[in-house]
Amino acid sequence: MVNEITKGVIFMNFNNESTMKFEAVKDENMTPRVVLETVYEALKEKGYNPINQMVGYLLSGDPTYITSHKNARSIIRKVERDELLEEILTEYLKGK
Repeated sequence: MVNEITKGVIFMNFNNESTMKFEAVKDENMTPRVVLETVYEALKEKGYNPINQMVGYLLSGDPTYITSHKNARSIIRKVERDELLEEILTEYLKGK
């Protein structure tokens, strides 16, 4: 039986054995844009101000600004902060 915990990040594989096996699954779709959108939605669902929380994380590097809801804290840490800032600036400047 395979139980998916979060969007292809980790799953548990039970093979009728007495032990559990955890396997990390690479998610090729976790671009900086997808990470930002995923974390934004998780923060919004928990009632936080997503912009303020994400700015706090980007400035400080402190992952506690990001909720663990929907594994958002782990997801945002998979991408370097400079890559996230690059994505934000690129999209902002495209709109000008």
